Amino acid sequence: MKSTFRLLIFSWFLLPITTCPAETYDLIIRHGRVVDGTGNPAYFGDIGVTNGRIAAIGRLTGDAKREINATNLVVAPGFIDVHTHADEVAEMPLAENFVRMGVTTIVVGNCGGSASDIGKFFREVEATNVSVNVASFIGHNTVRGKVMGGSFMRPPTPEELEKMKAMVEQAMKDGAIGLSTGLIYLPGTFAKTEEIIELAKVASTYDGIYASHMRDEGTGIFNSLNELFRIAREAHIRAEISHIKLSGNSSWGQTDKVIAVIEKARAEGLDITEDQYAYTASSTGISQLVPDTAREGGHAKFLERINDPKQKSGIIAKMKASLKENGRQDYTYAVVAEYKHDTSLNGLNISEAAKAKLGSDSLPDQIELILDIERHGGASGVFHGIDEVDLQKFLRFPNTAIACDSGLREFGKGVPHPRGYGNNPRVLARYVRELHVLSLEDAIRRMTTLPAESFRLKERGQLREGNWADITIFDPASVRDNATYKDPHHYPSGIPYVLVNGVEVVRDGEHTQARSGQALRHLPVTAESIP
Repeated sequence: MKSTFRLLIFSWFLLPITTCPAETYDLIIRHGRVVDGTGNPAYFGDIGVTNGRIAAIGRLTGDAKREINATNLVVAPGFIDVHTHADEVAEMPLAENFVRMGVTTIVVGNCGGSASDIGKFFREVEATNVSVNVASFIGHNTVRGKVMGGSFMRPPTPEELEKMKAMVEQAMKDGAIGLSTGLIYLPGTFAKTEEIIELAKVASTYDGIYASHMRDEGTGIFNSLNELFRIAREAHIRAEISHIKLSGNSSWGQTDKVIAVIEKARAEGLDITEDQYAYTASSTGISQLVPDTAREGGHAKFLERINDPKQKSGIIAKMKASLKENGRQDYTYAVVAEYKHDTSLNGLNISEAAKAKLGSDSLPDQIELILDIERHGGASGVFHGIDEVDLQKFLRFPNTAIACDSGLREFGKGVPHPRGYGNNPRVLARYVRELHVLSLEDAIRRMTTLPAESFRLKERGQLREGNWADITIFDPASVRDNATYKDPHHYPSGIPYVLVNGVEVVRDGEHTQARSGQALRHLPVTAESIP
């Protein structure tokens, strides 16, 4: 009897609904189904917003300058996307493809590429005024390229390493959220683990996080994970596995093993999390089909190599070996997304493009086309190589955040990956409503409090009094992604309202042109800052 009484008392304290005194708010969202971001069950209530912040949650008896009727709608924290390539946000400040997905905060500077001057980047964001909140990494490739002068197949000299560390330190002082690496990209692909550890130590001093596009997401993923764990352990830094996946047929079916080694690392005291997009195709440059050693040293060196029959033969042999290692016969899995030199190839896979351009889709001609694309400045691509079963297993893993890995989209330009238009709505439609892979509350947690806590985004990611009013309102019955691989330029449905810092940037499903985002400088707690 006593335990039952205690349970009733405890349950009473957990009740989220309270009747708040009558006040005047800037905005009241009424009658919504509130999913607060914690993973706790949804409840019905109102939210009052004043001066850009959440002033009250409950049954509000006051009035407001404006009200939103959220009957039959879910009211959630604004979605936080920690893996974007929207680094040109100051040039495209409306960030429409993100806010129309319900995303209110983006993290840029991923995969090792960022602004070299983070302080200047944030000043430009503030001077322009943007529609989303923006945080940034300092990118390892950016730092390495700046200090070492290019993609050199060597370690930095002691003097160069000190300059690189100084760049990372200045970036952290200027508000960078941490250090990112892209270890399949030049020049980072040639960096040794010890170099990254030294730079990660600097970021760790400022309570930064280390995020990595690892060296291998296919057959070599376990070595790549061990490298990430080593960096986290020796640098004493939190680590994020960027866009976790098993890429290529040869690596499929090992999800349980990957999860097990991550869980083992966490049990040993490492703070490891990961993010994921909800598609079975990735996207990067077509150049990634060409060996790193062929592209090292810049475009002139690449041209020199492919114009030498002996070197070109070696490059082709490596490309064929890579195909075989990943269990593929040819390049039909790779699609040209945007090729400025010849837009007629956009949307064709490499086999189709070779047939159109060279009159043959044989493997030698596919390789010739790839080299020709690189010869003419390169192209972006979409690569089909992820298993749906693996995707769903990673999605169920509790520490997996939702992130689209997309840049800003120019509506109608090229045939880009649809994730830039539909990632969050796709999770809510396909993996929550249709397949029941995630509950609604847990899906929202993956988009809000999980990334906010992992990346130290204070006063964001949860519907709580005092937090910034980043709020996404959607219809759980109709929200869906409309972008497809063949026809990607479509905004999602079912997201009528999005607020950034209390301002409606999306109203009735349309962008209001409001630019209420903030530059989110990472301000770590250090020994010196404690009174």
